[in-house]
Amino acid sequence: MQSAKPCILTKMKKNIDLKTVKSFGDEWSRFDQSIMSEEESKKIFDEYFAIFPWNSLPQNPEGFDMGSGSGRWARWVAPKVGILNCIDPSDALEISQKNLHEHTNIKYFKASVDDDINLEGTQDFGYSLGVLHHIPNTQDALTSCTKLLKPGAPFLLYLYYSFDNRSTIYRFIWKFSDIIRKFIFRLTPRLKHFITDLIALFIYFPFTRIARLFDLINLESSNIPLSYYKNHSFYTMRTDARDRFGTPLEQRFSKQEIHSMMTSAGLDNIIFSDHAPFWCAVGSKKITERK
Repeated sequence: MQSAKPCILTKMKKNIDLKTVKSFGDEWSRFDQSIMSEEESKKIFDEYFAIFPWNSLPQNPEGFDMGSGSGRWARWVAPKVGILNCIDPSDALEISQKNLHEHTNIKYFKASVDDDINLEGTQDFGYSLGVLHHIPNTQDALTSCTKLLKPGAPFLLYLYYSFDNRSTIYRFIWKFSDIIRKFIFRLTPRLKHFITDLIALFIYFPFTRIARLFDLINLESSNIPLSYYKNHSFYTMRTDARDRFGTPLEQRFSKQEIHSMMTSAGLDNIIFSDHAPFWCAVGSKKITERK
């Protein structure tokens, strides 16, 4: 049953950046996803979950959403499963409770990734999308997620990529943008929102229009920066500009690095999506053979 209040753990462990947690609480209070169209929300969900092995899950499975934020993934996962545990250390958990109030099979935990919430070894599946790269030690965070899974259970992961499949020019543009990010995330919340909205308007939006123009004249648009957003709303551009430029801690990983981290965390049968967003990967918790 749905809890009236989330389980709150007051003693959080060390693998957490409190400034980043506060930043996300502020972000999701502004962009709670409530005005996003159902069509776009489902489209984005399908892009991230394209490689998730739904058919491998048992009947009425129990799983977890690590870093659940506003509940934008849980909205689509909850109807497919028995119990969904939403875990987030920020005030966004209150927003997700509001957004997901009609789902009675969700439990809420206001906790960090390495807090003990008594779920170890009990989960039939799990996912963490766009979260673990905002944690000081991503490898340890991924290992903490794996510990919650039953042997053989799948885990879906999305981490920011290091543009390892992009050109040198593309990577140079990102490095320049990262310099700007290190200035913006230090601003007050109001000024931060204002500037990231300008970035969405004068950078994200023009690049996406160029990408759409390329599509119209049958030219390849995937190498155009921000082309991923060419068929998404301006609201999504604003949300992701705030996420990208307003977050204090951000790390990026290559496909090889992510594969290595997943293996070290105890996952195998690892598969990567060939399509944006990069990198999405899924693996299953290793099954220890009995001697």
